[in-house]
Amino acid sequence: MHFSIPETETRAGDGGAAYVAYNIHVNGVLHCRVRYSQLLGLHEQLRKEYGANVVPAFPPKKIFTLTPAEVEQRREQLEKYMQAVRQDQTLGGSETFNSFLRKAQQETQQIPTEEVVLAVLLSSGQEVKVTILTSDQTEDVLEAVASKLDLPDDLICYFSLFLVRENKDGAFSFVRKLQEFELPYVSVTSLHNSKFRIILRKSYWDSSYDDDVMEHHVGLNLLYAQTVSDIEHGWIVVNKEQHRQLKSLQEKVSKKEFIRLAQTLKYYGYLKFDPCLTDFPEKGCHVVVSAGNNELNFQVRLPNEQTKEGSFKVTRMRCWRVTSSVPMSNGPSGSSPGKSEVKLELAFEYLMSKDRLQWVTITSPQAIMLSICLQSMVDELMVKKSGGSIRKMFRRRVNGALRRSDSQQAVKSPPLLDSPDASREPMAKLSSKLTSVSLRGISHSSSTNDVGANDFHGNYAFEGIGDEDL
Repeated sequence: MHFSIPETETRAGDGGAAYVAYNIHVNGVLHCRVRYSQLLGLHEQLRKEYGANVVPAFPPKKIFTLTPAEVEQRREQLEKYMQAVRQDQTLGGSETFNSFLRKAQQETQQIPTEEVVLAVLLSSGQEVKVTILTSDQTEDVLEAVASKLDLPDDLICYFSLFLVRENKDGAFSFVRKLQEFELPYVSVTSLHNSKFRIILRKSYWDSSYDDDVMEHHVGLNLLYAQTVSDIEHGWIVVNKEQHRQLKSLQEKVSKKEFIRLAQTLKYYGYLKFDPCLTDFPEKGCHVVVSAGNNELNFQVRLPNEQTKEGSFKVTRMRCWRVTSSVPMSNGPSGSSPGKSEVKLELAFEYLMSKDRLQWVTITSPQAIMLSICLQSMVDELMVKKSGGSIRKMFRRRVNGALRRSDSQQAVKSPPLLDSPDASREPMAKLSSKLTSVSLRGISHSSSTNDVGANDFHGNYAFEGIGDEDL
């Protein structure tokens, strides 16, 4: 997740005295507004629990009122502090840190704790309405949805809640995976836009885990509905004969066989992102990025209108980072950055050949979601490499699952597939393979300039290769 403090505000306290508020953004969206004293309290609590040698340095107190330049300096220091805490596996995953952010989020949005009904979408568009508290965290809501659907506790770990934006064609643009430090009801309602919804979707990449999910009829129905939706929206590439076979299996209500066939198709299990820009193979290229199968797939439209396709394996990414920048405002010198739209970039350093690393940059509002996908792929690979299982990645609270629902709701079967879109097949045929070998030396651009707040991720799944592997 990308934490930043791009702006400050001068606000009036309860007694009328002015104070500086620091606006903490997550993925470019305001999460909460806090005072220096609140962050200092968090810091002292983390030091108490984990020790001074673990917790990063905190900006010191000042005796006198801060000048505008000192406020800006403190803003930068607090931003770096929050990023350092979040990126530390122990501190960033601690209940102390997450509960602080949840409480601050609720206070900032001024939403009282009360019982509400929240509608969560399934991939088919079906709504699942659950009764929750506005103060319920992501895991609470996920468990409430699972309970409503009668999904077994041991299968909850295979699914997650995502914040999405509904497009005109009915497809969804993924904003982010909802995290343990936020309150889903507050996150979605604070956007004040009915196009933003919460959706339930599988959260793993390795299709071999489908077998675990399909053991239970609810898991099977959820996976089936998601697969049908991905085909309908063109995320999974299907030719006419494959489409005929899939529709035949639908008519026979052979859901497992339908999924087995879909698993063999191109882009099964991938997340498809909105069109954006990349500097590979040359600057200013339009690209559609899909994430799945431990890779980022590029469908690039070159300036000469030629379309090429290629993939970047996550095991060949030495590291990646997310960079945010805010356009300079025309306000007075020393003022805090204005509320301009944040530009987000994901850059990764890729092993093109045995001795050549190259930075590749994607400029997209969904850069954070792309980073989350890469991190979850790496986590999954490392768990599998160590002989563990995805179930062990899911940390359950001591109190166990919520059981709010008195009645269950069945997962409805989606309608039969529509006729395939004829325009999709030529797209795949026109695409020529974009390989590391054929494109050597084309791009000399580098994305190493720091233009804002950065989240830097080292890749523990990075593997060295030889030229014979390319």
